[in-house]
Amino acid sequence: MPMEPLRFAMVTTFYPPFNMAGDGIAVQRLARALVARGHEVDVIHDTDAYRFLSGNAPEVPFENDGIRVHRLRSPKKVWSSLTVQQMGRPTTHKERLHELLTDRYDVIHYHNVSLVGGPGVWSIGTGVKLHTAYDFWLVCPSHILWRDNKEVCDDKRCLRCVIRHRRPPQLWRVGNAIRRGARHIDAFMVLSQSARENHKKFGFDEHMSVVPPFLPFEAPKLRPVAQAGNGVRPFFLYVGRLDAIRGLQNLIPHFDDKLEADLLLAGTGDFENELRAMAANKPSIKFLGHKSMADLRLLYRNARALVMPSLGLEAFPLVVMEAFREGTPLIANNIAPYPEFMHESGGGVIYRTDQDLAGTLRRFTLDAAYAEDLGRKAFSGYARQWREDVAMERYFDVIREVAQRRGLSQLMEKLDAPADRVAAGEELS
Repeated sequence: MPMEPLRFAMVTTFYPPFNMAGDGIAVQRLARALVARGHEVDVIHDTDAYRFLSGNAPEVPFENDGIRVHRLRSPKKVWSSLTVQQMGRPTTHKERLHELLTDRYDVIHYHNVSLVGGPGVWSIGTGVKLHTAYDFWLVCPSHILWRDNKEVCDDKRCLRCVIRHRRPPQLWRVGNAIRRGARHIDAFMVLSQSARENHKKFGFDEHMSVVPPFLPFEAPKLRPVAQAGNGVRPFFLYVGRLDAIRGLQNLIPHFDDKLEADLLLAGTGDFENELRAMAANKPSIKFLGHKSMADLRLLYRNARALVMPSLGLEAFPLVVMEAFREGTPLIANNIAPYPEFMHESGGGVIYRTDQDLAGTLRRFTLDAAYAEDLGRKAFSGYARQWREDVAMERYFDVIREVAQRRGLSQLMEKLDAPADRVAAGEELS
């Protein structure tokens, strides 16, 4: 993509190492991909939310990755986070956000802004403005469309639901803050087609472009001989939060003496004690806790399949993409977005009933060649849909469309700069 360097700001609540879930990792990957292409990137994120929710402040490692990180911090972390959560606009860090975001960037990309400023932060700053939805915060106070903390939502009953999620009701959601704030955003983006459909179903009428997350392209390493069936006991892998919504309580009973395979669970969460009690007499089930990406890659590569028994809707679980990059197939419940992954890749199996799941686990255990074939399809799907260069093309298509629609001639010149101008290092105007 030959073009002159652009100046980007990423505005988000969480960013490594102040990171609670996959959205912070996705922002970091995007920022690094932009820097690798010669662009300037600043990340502006809130540390108050992480320190309030996790109770600690992690050490910040030195990373020479070319990204300038502005970490917002206040001595009153609880007050800072609670006022944003209730009012839906920047409070403690309002002046600093104005200072950082005004007349400095070609593109301001908002990510998870739930506790860095809510919808009110969208009005701050100048430049092309983008927003990516990593979950369902735009339409759901609990972010996950999981009604009353027990079932998939199909009808808004938000006040009772948010109380059952043990969260304070948000005053700003009584009005039209999302709709008013959306006027400041040039383009909304979402990670999957099913997530776009669910936003529309629950009343978000703005157009949303599907720009999936990505991983740098790598050819898969050779899978171990154990996958070909040399007598080494196979295992299935789950990676993610250990919460009730993930459906692991329905997966654990299948790992008994009749199934000659293990289940490895990588992650922690609020439902962990209950899951450990269920697995107390099952030596084939192992709890691994949090694992580094290097460790996860080895686990993916050795696993017969990644199993995702989720009971709730998700926008895009990044672990699926990580597994596919290693040539590891997916076994998943028939709930969005997993059928979409199967349609796009063919790299796994969707089950609909407990009986389906039992039969699928048994076939994967006994037929290594079958798992290997689906793993090859999984990798091909990743290579077509979710590798870095493919996603970056889509990302810049969105920016180019905004520039054309708004008649931003200077930005269009930068986007369409001939390769020889970029190579010559011509200065930014």
